[in-house]
Amino acid sequence: MTSDVIKKCGQYGVLILLSLLIGLIVGAITALFGRVLIAIGDFRDQHILWLVPFLALAGLLIVFLYQKWGGKSSKGMGLVFDVGHGDDDRIPKRLIPLVMLTTWLTHLFGGSAGREGVAVQIGATVGHWFNRFSDFPNASRLFLVMGMAAGFGGLFQTPIAAVFFAAEVLVVGRLALTAIAPVVVASFTSAWTSHGLGLEKFAVPIKKSLDMTPESFVKLVILGLCFGLCGNLFAYLLGKGKKWAAKQFENPYWRIGILGLVASVLFLALHLGRYTGLGTNLISASFTGGQIYSYDWLLKLLLTVITLSAGYQGGEVTPLFAMGASLGVALSGLIGLPMELVAALGYASVFGSATNTFLAPIFIGGEVFGFANTPAFFIVCGIAYALNRQNSIYGGQKVELS
Repeated sequence: MTSDVIKKCGQYGVLILLSLLIGLIVGAITALFGRVLIAIGDFRDQHILWLVPFLALAGLLIVFLYQKWGGKSSKGMGLVFDVGHGDDDRIPKRLIPLVMLTTWLTHLFGGSAGREGVAVQIGATVGHWFNRFSDFPNASRLFLVMGMAAGFGGLFQTPIAAVFFAAEVLVVGRLALTAIAPVVVASFTSAWTSHGLGLEKFAVPIKKSLDMTPESFVKLVILGLCFGLCGNLFAYLLGKGKKWAAKQFENPYWRIGILGLVASVLFLALHLGRYTGLGTNLISASFTGGQIYSYDWLLKLLLTVITLSAGYQGGEVTPLFAMGASLGVALSGLIGLPMELVAALGYASVFGSATNTFLAPIFIGGEVFGFANTPAFFIVCGIAYALNRQNSIYGGQKVELS
């Protein structure tokens, strides 16, 4: 009995040590990736007319890089899900420089895409590589979850949300919480590391809490339905868009070239680049009283679908944050709740609906906007989550619902 306890303690000690290393490494890489991406976005915004017209050419280079050196890493997030479900057993290390470089290219020339997919892929690659140093049961999946949490936590610096995102996202309806302590250590270490290396966290503290009355409860339920429909619509159109683009343009060079040209025209015609990049301009305007049009969320949604369906690299989450926040601003006057709060609720719950996660968006709400309105986030995110659970931005996600 004593030897078994000592062995288990030793295994857990190794896990904690490796989780620290994963957090440090992933935090450093995500800090580099995030800071360069911000600089690229600022540069693009200053030279919109010189860069956006060449989005199609950037796309051709992206396809060439992946066909030349990508291998199985070309599957991106799909490969992460394959490894998580046991359908594959290796993530090539070259995925990291490839996905970083091609995402930078996408954003430099104006593609509407996110960044979380890149961070999660980086973390998954690093984490999965480390599983060779542990004989802990089910080490492959555990280290993958550790890495995914570190990637998400390092980029957004929301380590609690990152833990639950990594635990929820692989299989809808099941929480992967085995040996949660090293996942927590990896996530927090990554967040602290990236912050220490100069990657700033987005935060808008909302200190005033909403009084929970029958009237406000009904309003929150209505908001949950609206935000759930938005996230569901994005996930549905993204899945259909990727299938349609692949069917219409079997050659990936033609696909990204033609759709890249279409996207360039639309980006320039629609408010001269307002919907390029991450969408942080819309997020900022939503919380600072800037100009938000009632259709901002929809145009951001459609242009992100076009960008990602064409084959450009990046994630979906930050554009989802932008869609949710701008839709929240549009709904706040109609629903009769404070604009800042409704924008925050949309920011979190549209993400939750599109990714089929429930706990992660609630904690994003707390870590970004403060925990004063946790009951409101719980209600809205719960309704938005319940409304979907079938469509997802992640094609490899499995559903296990009772």
